[in-house]
Amino acid sequence: MDDDAVLVFSRTTGFRHDSIADGISAIRDLGAHHGFAVDATESAAAFTPDNLHRYGAVVWMSTSGDVLDDAGRAAFERYVRDGGGYVGIHSASDTEYDWPWYGGLVGAYFRSHPAIQDATIRVEDRTHPSTAHLARSWNRRDEWYDYRATPRDRVHVLASLDESSYSGGGMGGDHPIAWCHAYDGGRAWYTGGGHTRESYTEPPFRAHLLGGIRYAAGLT
Repeated sequence: MDDDAVLVFSRTTGFRHDSIADGISAIRDLGAHHGFAVDATESAAAFTPDNLHRYGAVVWMSTSGDVLDDAGRAAFERYVRDGGGYVGIHSASDTEYDWPWYGGLVGAYFRSHPAIQDATIRVEDRTHPSTAHLARSWNRRDEWYDYRATPRDRVHVLASLDESSYSGGGMGGDHPIAWCHAYDGGRAWYTGGGHTRESYTEPPFRAHLLGGIRYAAGLT
């Protein structure tokens, strides 16, 4: 397994975000500046054991719907069990609802969202590589997901939303928005940010992504 390379997977069979190309470009740029190679694909055919083991992490870039067949699912499960990394961005949580193993990997499934607006994020872990650069409060504009259930009892929460800072949040006082965990032999990291094209030009958000990728790929 090559820790110095990542695969960005952006297949969608549901809603398609117009920020996907921006996200791929940002990750390519991060790789060029921080020493890891980046390949990108929309093809489920890339999910074979031999191909996946070329990468330290697979980034699910705003995927949606059912994106893998049974063979691809089996290959990805094997990859993670062999120590591979998973990075989920935004609607990666709106993906593969009928694959329980993936539900455990991503940590929580999407439920709903209000309009795009500014909100305050409470940074709970300021030592993790994806949040160490942030102050305790992080104010930014995005589309803020509610999840079907809080993942807090299953993951390590890195940051959560202050629902008093925006309108339409539906999870109450415990609203995780970024988290990580060891899972079935591998490492998983997820952020709910990344809906807007502007997200991928924001230095703090790009540093957030970089830290998540480095964590998942075992580079930290």
